[in-house]
Amino acid sequence: MYGASSLGTEAPCLVVTSMARLPVGIRVLVSFSRDQWYRAFTFFLTFLLYASFHLSRKPISIVKGELHKDCAAVTEGEAQLNSPGKPAGYRGAQQPLDNGTDCGWAPFDKDNYQQLLGALDYSFLCAYAVGMYLSGIIGERLPIRYYLTFGMLASGAFTALFGLGYFYNIHSLGFYVVTQIINGLVQTTGWPSVVTCLGNWFGKGRRGLIMGVWNSHTSVGNILGSLIAGYWVSTCWGLSFIVPGAIVAAMGIVCFLFLIEHPRDIKCSSMLPTHPRGCGNGTDRCRLPKQILHSDKRTPLDTETQCLLLSDGRGSVHPNHFIILQAEGTTSTGAISFTGALRIPGVIEFSLCLLFAKLVSYTFLFWLPLYITSVDHLDAQHAGELSTLFDVGGIFGGILAGLVSDRLEKRASTCGLMLLLAAPTLYVFSAISKMGLEATIAMLLLSGVLVSGPYALITTAVSADLGTHKSLKGNAHALATVTAIIDGTGSVGAALGPLLAGLISPSGWNNVFYMLMLADACALLCLIRLIHKELGCTGKPAGDQVPFKEH
Repeated sequence: MYGASSLGTEAPCLVVTSMARLPVGIRVLVSFSRDQWYRAFTFFLTFLLYASFHLSRKPISIVKGELHKDCAAVTEGEAQLNSPGKPAGYRGAQQPLDNGTDCGWAPFDKDNYQQLLGALDYSFLCAYAVGMYLSGIIGERLPIRYYLTFGMLASGAFTALFGLGYFYNIHSLGFYVVTQIINGLVQTTGWPSVVTCLGNWFGKGRRGLIMGVWNSHTSVGNILGSLIAGYWVSTCWGLSFIVPGAIVAAMGIVCFLFLIEHPRDIKCSSMLPTHPRGCGNGTDRCRLPKQILHSDKRTPLDTETQCLLLSDGRGSVHPNHFIILQAEGTTSTGAISFTGALRIPGVIEFSLCLLFAKLVSYTFLFWLPLYITSVDHLDAQHAGELSTLFDVGGIFGGILAGLVSDRLEKRASTCGLMLLLAAPTLYVFSAISKMGLEATIAMLLLSGVLVSGPYALITTAVSADLGTHKSLKGNAHALATVTAIIDGTGSVGAALGPLLAGLISPSGWNNVFYMLMLADACALLCLIRLIHKELGCTGKPAGDQVPFKEH
């Protein structure tokens, strides 16, 4: 009896001791709800999926220096590699190009090689721009997971096909142009799909910061693509395309196996709780306080209804003031039309702004390594590695733009400020980048912040805001269409930028930078009306005020 009594009194102590010794890491893991784990998983998966798309776009810019190079300059550069006091990859002064000593890859070994290389960029980006308008409409009518998987597998195949031209000794310009066109078309499946998926999982509360961090996938993909392509560019440039193509295709399989399109598919909530008293932290649904009354008493609250606390931007919240919003994606009224999406306030202005902003960004994406080779006399591999600093700056630019726009609640004004600073920065870049590697490195980082910030903000948070605008009345089929319209218009600029750079660069790189500065000024002008509204009396973003009821 004594033993039984002793056992009965000591058993609870054993349980308490066991719980007290639970590792700190495990306690952190179990502190997150089921919804939060799924939301984080979707965040990182879509991040990796779209990073792989950009990883496959970067090789062409790295390989350009290999497709057309001068034998005499290469021989001289190799001799100077062993000279003391020279930086790694230094090639010495460029000699005048002579087709008789050209070591390039036909047909890019001609005097008009810049126009031919520009044609490769133009063919890809034109196809991407045209396909983007169609992609959003198609994507609204197909399951995102299947649509995105197909696009990634096809993109991987055609990226690798470009590299096979090296192994099969193909010198037809038509082969490379057609490969680029088809690759541009299939890559349009990516952006509307991942933005729609992320928009389904995250509400508007901290969308700027969240999507600013998430949008760093663009820079991460560019950096990885530069390093992977640069590894093989000088020895076997075909692998600079085949390896990224295989990575994209592999990520397509991962997408098919793991992507969850909408939280309702696994009975999760897409809401981000903003206050412990307003919303419970349970794993299924938001709990509405008893004080809240629905605007229509005859209509029961939907199980997906969200509750967001009304904030005046200073952190003061009255416990009886609430905004009642229907969860995004719960009301389906059919896919929105193209003209209907254009009528959403702000879509046209931001689309035109992105056209010019993306013109600048993609000119850097496709021509920066060649510019560095020309100015700092580095070989193709080292120029590609150095160009990644622009993308490093882009990571910070996207996060900074999202954070500032969330804090100020002014998307257009944030973009306008960064565009205003970007134009003179580009002028300084063109002036001092010829002074040496140190100046080039500093200007690459600063230019990356200011050039990529507005581009990142418009393609992510702004697109998601407009795709879930109050005028849509809960239409779940608008986000991909709006995203495709904005990014498709921006892709027109992305196609024009590298093409113009190819046409202008023979007259001098300074003229290319003047073109980029003009584009930044035009992007700023497109936002003047929205900036004026944001800085007006309301102090709220134009067209984004959410109606609420006070009780």
